[in-house]
Amino acid sequence: MLRAATVQFEPRPGAKEYNLARVEHFARAAAADGVQLVAFPEMCLLGYWHLTKRDAAYLHEAAEPDDGPSIARISALAAELHLGIGVGLLTERDGWLFNAYAVCLPDGTVHVHRKLHAFEHEAISSGSRYTVFDTPWDVRVGVLICYDNNLIENVRATALLGAEILLAPHQTGGTNSVSPHGMKPIPLSVWENRHADPATAQDAFRGPNGREWLLRWLPSRAHDNGLFVIFSNGVGRDDDEVRTGNAMIIDPYGRILAESWATADAMVTADLDLDLVPTSTGRRWLRARRPELYRPLITKYGDEVDARTARFS
Repeated sequence: MLRAATVQFEPRPGAKEYNLARVEHFARAAAADGVQLVAFPEMCLLGYWHLTKRDAAYLHEAAEPDDGPSIARISALAAELHLGIGVGLLTERDGWLFNAYAVCLPDGTVHVHRKLHAFEHEAISSGSRYTVFDTPWDVRVGVLICYDNNLIENVRATALLGAEILLAPHQTGGTNSVSPHGMKPIPLSVWENRHADPATAQDAFRGPNGREWLLRWLPSRAHDNGLFVIFSNGVGRDDDEVRTGNAMIIDPYGRILAESWATADAMVTADLDLDLVPTSTGRRWLRARRPELYRPLITKYGDEVDARTARFS
């Protein structure tokens, strides 16, 4: 068994100290509850959507190296609490910017995933490799950030590399999809009036622009690949959009073990029965694969575009 937690919270744009304090608050609460691994949202240390409107100079100033002060602080906290902590941030390496996610383990090791399909800003580059690693709990963990999870090949590859738990940090819900049946924006007034009119906010977060959209695809990623998915997300105002929270933990059969219904910062926990992984339907399907048939998956057809073009086209 592994006790895991996932957090939704509303980061403040550019306010690293405030956001780090929120991470520490929930990390300590998780440790007090016996949690061994806790996941926080994408780009939670810096804020997210406001970056799309900033210039490259601001992004370079806000970014940190993989061994920068924020990761060092989270790593020290992980060691102190004997807790694995995953956080999202903007990193810079050799002049290249990345939407990154650092998983700090209690033994002092740090694993950094760079978003494979970054679209937020033309100055942010996409990563080029999967991130799957061993942990002190004898379970392999993988990371895919937000849009990475939308491409089914990424989750399948992560499972084939041995991941039994997938950390899936997001900033989603209430986005302005150009697809006619995709998500649509949630008015800022719904969030701002959530205390006076909680029913409207809850309906919006659980409806087609939030939870209902997630349930169209997220549980299938867990089920079809036989792994646990720990979904973390922002909640509340994200520049001119509203994130819907919906933090949840899904088992290898696509069943929701725990989820948040809160229109506020919140954390949910679940005990993961790791014995479910090898006997799951998805793992049987993985063994039934016929790789010799899959050349179409690696063939270029000429209509491929970068993630930024795909996201906004």
